[in-house]
Amino acid sequence: MYLPAAFEERRPEVLHALIAAHPLGTLVTHGPEGLDANHLPFELDTAQGSHGTLRAHVARANPVWQQAADTAVLVIFQAAGGYISPNWYPSKPEHHRHVPTWNYQVVHAHGVLRIHHDERFLRGLVGRLTREHEARSQQPRPWRMGDAPSDYIAGMLQAIVGVEIDITRLVGKFKLGQNREARDRLGAADGLERLGANALAHAMQSAGPTTDD
Repeated sequence: MYLPAAFEERRPEVLHALIAAHPLGTLVTHGPEGLDANHLPFELDTAQGSHGTLRAHVARANPVWQQAADTAVLVIFQAAGGYISPNWYPSKPEHHRHVPTWNYQVVHAHGVLRIHHDERFLRGLVGRLTREHEARSQQPRPWRMGDAPSDYIAGMLQAIVGVEIDITRLVGKFKLGQNREARDRLGAADGLERLGANALAHAMQSAGPTTDD
């Protein structure tokens, strides 16, 4: 990933926070048939490994767990992004030396893919993912695995395979206008807010500029 110094984010707690807030990751693998990508909701365990551990599950019918087991993989997590119009920069009328761009926040997690078949691992993983996302969906009575017949859950668990990645390297790129004048960065954030793109706007408002030139 091309990573200008102005946009590099190294703080583990910030990178972990983005992953936790946006857990649908793109698992990129390279197997016998070339590059492949699978989109999976991941669990992040920051207590394990030097940079944390990612866990998810795939359908047993998905060949990725056979083709990419014990190989180096990349998981990409992305927060809100959006188009930035030069018209939002207060400095535009002064010199017109601006062009459109796209701002975004991404985290790349590198590691080696390990496979788990045992029911205890799968049941625990599915249970934790369910509790987390049922809580996020603000259900008055959150769904639990125990709500479904036990034989049905057992059959569903047999149809999936667990994947685990100990993160060996985390790379963050937060392109939020840090390379521009503060007034232009904040002007673009105001433009996004008018469109309702509040998440990206707030990220830009809190990203200090690296230069005031």
